[in-house]
Amino acid sequence: MDHRLSALVQVDLGGAYVRLAVTGCLTEANQHVLYPLVRRARTLIPPVTVSVDLTAADHVEAIAVDLLRWAVDHDGTMDGAGAGAVELVVPDDLPGHRSALPPVVRRLEAWSR
Repeated sequence: MDHRLSALVQVDLGGAYVRLAVTGCLTEANQHVLYPLVRRARTLIPPVTVSVDLTAADHVEAIAVDLLRWAVDHDGTMDGAGAGAVELVVPDDLPGHRSALPPVVRRLEAWSR
């Protein structure tokens, strides 16, 4: 399956917020690539709160959210550096991965039912 992750960093020039808008798939296998972005965002405008918005993601694994939250909470290098808080905005129901079958196969399966 294709588990690509994309993040758009939105920085308010007034210093009110830094937002990471995440799309694609956040999985246990790829969540580690998101934390360096979070870490960097925390230092852009200290001590602004960084919001990691997962509401537009196609697929979010609960374990990936837990691992990312743990990494944020246990990064000792950010202590005392003036870094702000990190909030994870997660949808109420974590979206599962859509079928990886090509549209033609899905239509044939639906037709055969």
